[in-house]
Amino acid sequence: EAFGFGKKTGIDLPGEAAGILVPQSRAKQIDLATMSMGQANAVTPIQLLNAVCAVANEGKLMKPHLVKQVIDNDGKVIKKMEPQVVKQVVSEQTAKKLSMILEGEVINGTGKNAYIEGYRPGGKTGTAQKIAPTGGYMASEYIASFIGYAPVNDPQLACLVVVDAPQGYPYYGGWVAAPGFKT
Repeated sequence: EAFGFGKKTGIDLPGEAAGILVPQSRAKQIDLATMSMGQANAVTPIQLLNAVCAVANEGKLMKPHLVKQVIDNDGKVIKKMEPQVVKQVVSEQTAKKLSMILEGEVINGTGKNAYIEGYRPGGKTGTAQKIAPTGGYMASEYIASFIGYAPVNDPQLACLVVVDAPQGYPYYGGWVAAPGFKT
């Protein structure tokens, strides 16, 4: 919840959803186990990107914006969105340690296909079973993803790549989505 999951981010875009979190009062042991691997809850792409950006921003959760500024026909800035810290969600030290872990994921882990020579990217792959219309999860349909930022020592860019229902094998985020981050 500290990272903003389960509530709207306030991005300047209509139709934002809050996502879905299992209420703490109803969470069972199985919910806690499945939450640890990304099931049970549903977050929006902007929530996920914003949470990862909080790590990149030394633990500060920011209010996201769709645009940085609005410029008129004469090139004059008529509206500028200033960075706005929502709250500190983890310490700066914790964020730096996590950034090093995310960089390691790209160097030595499943995110190797997102590695960009000279840019020090960090990120995480994801391979999620799709939810079945009747409940539970489909046995053979997935969503592959990669989320990351670069460079980890001075973040300038963050990106989320999502591939819905990749065909064939392998269908993992590290194989299907990570190369999209690299390009």
